[in-house]
Amino acid sequence: MKFIGSKTIETNRLILRSSKMEEQKRLWEILMIPEVNKWYLVGAKKHANNPSHWIWENQEKFYKSKVLKAENDDVFVWSVFLKPIYTNSGSLEVIGQISAQESGIDIAIRDVGWYIDPIYQGKGYATEAAKAMIDYMFKEVEINSISSSAVKDNIASCKIFERLGFNKTCEVVEVSPYTFYDGLLTFSKYELTKENYFNNANNRI
Repeated sequence: MKFIGSKTIETNRLILRSSKMEEQKRLWEILMIPEVNKWYLVGAKKHANNPSHWIWENQEKFYKSKVLKAENDDVFVWSVFLKPIYTNSGSLEVIGQISAQESGIDIAIRDVGWYIDPIYQGKGYATEAAKAMIDYMFKEVEINSISSSAVKDNIASCKIFERLGFNKTCEVVEVSPYTFYDGLLTFSKYELTKENYFNNANNRI
């Protein structure tokens, strides 16, 4: 596994780049949308019913610390930008975030995740970003496998895993790790090897 960090990746419609402070407030605004953070925001549940904790003035320090680490070679987190021709504003626009978390094992990733602004969902942007990231992780970072999961009811994310050739290995019922969701959730567990990924016709160069 090569620790080469979050190099900029460009696709037909997107630019993925390491985190900069200039887009963090917009990412915070997207993450505060209930339909986004329902399946993404993992944090201390003690803050779930404390609205003041989530205001930008109290979150800004965390986002600044994230940006300070963004250029580290062991950080694989990208802000996802939509090219101007595809945005409602006609200018480059941040629409979400995508990440991969290394496992502590030299050749594996233990989790991948993403979120996209709801106004741009349903257009294939999350799939396009995920494929670009996974290509990068297998080809350039030279990992051998990815293990990840999604809440079974998060149908859109499950479809992305399946579209990219992940193998569903099992379902488990666990206490929700998400800040704004209490109780039990059913998680679909997925795995993907480098060999199987590139044997999938949809992912061949």
